[in-house]
Amino acid sequence: MKVQRVQEIASLSKVIDTIPAEYIRSENEQSVISTVHGVVLEVPVVDLSDSDEKKIVGLVSEASKEWGIFQVVNHGIPNEVIRKLQEVGKHFFELPQEEKELIAKPEGSQSIEGYGTRLQKEVDGKKGWVDHLFHKIWPPSSINYQFWPKNPPAYREANEEYAKRLQLVVDNLFKYLSLGLDLEPNSFKDGAGGDDLVYLMKINYYPPCPRPDLALGVVAHTDMSAITVLVPNEVQGLQVYKDGHWYDCKYIPNALIVHIGDQVEIMSNGKYKSVYHRTTVNKEKTRMSWPVFLEPPPDHEVGPIPKLVNEENPAKFKTKKYKDYAYCKLFKLPQ
Repeated sequence: MKVQRVQEIASLSKVIDTIPAEYIRSENEQSVISTVHGVVLEVPVVDLSDSDEKKIVGLVSEASKEWGIFQVVNHGIPNEVIRKLQEVGKHFFELPQEEKELIAKPEGSQSIEGYGTRLQKEVDGKKGWVDHLFHKIWPPSSINYQFWPKNPPAYREANEEYAKRLQLVVDNLFKYLSLGLDLEPNSFKDGAGGDDLVYLMKINYYPPCPRPDLALGVVAHTDMSAITVLVPNEVQGLQVYKDGHWYDCKYIPNALIVHIGDQVEIMSNGKYKSVYHRTTVNKEKTRMSWPVFLEPPPDHEVGPIPKLVNEENPAKFKTKKYKDYAYCKLFKLPQ
């Protein structure tokens, strides 16, 4: 059965100025009702080029405890590398539909890799106003090029270059998170799978929506990854839940947005917070984002780091294989 993509629905909806019922969120989810208007949150910014490592560690640790999200600037990935990543991703989503379908996620596949629309069990059958492409970009042993676009021809080179540059940033982020809790520098990286850590690229494509007041791009969630490193395009749309309210977040061009995910919250025994966030959509403009989810290998067990557990602070989370955690999360089962 042919799946209707949001991009196709968007082009039809332009004419009739409405959207199908399955994209209309409940009132308490609709961003126009639930967002604090007139306030844009300034997400913490960390300059990774600062020569004072102690200062960086303090900023990363504080942001991860208080917000679960921060931006990093002067991160060492050239603007040109990010521009090319965005350019080839945008090119793919502008291809004819039949060409995109060549790398669609196979029906019944247990993996989430491939081009698609539906991702997880939907609450009340409601859908997000987004199409996506998932594929792994690191380590080489985990890559399945079947799900990498052949067109544009520069796609592979742009993604491989970004993956190579991203690794240094990720290693440093894990180090700062570890030092922020007085742990050995490699504690969080090792806890998440060490050099077998999987880099899962997702491209989100949110086409213009005639009724952005009624729809959401991605519903409210926390990421199941250890951390997520995200590149957005220039169209704002990220919202964060803070102090009981939803706020629009402002981001800086060429910064990387870092989300603390569930696995770091688990490893930190709750000291670091997985950020609760969602995305809104735009009436005139296409929003895109390129999150890379840093995930433990499927059979790797993740639990609170032993040094952070004692009689005063007993373990708040179970230790379990990442694949079991992911299954429960996707199908909304208790952990």
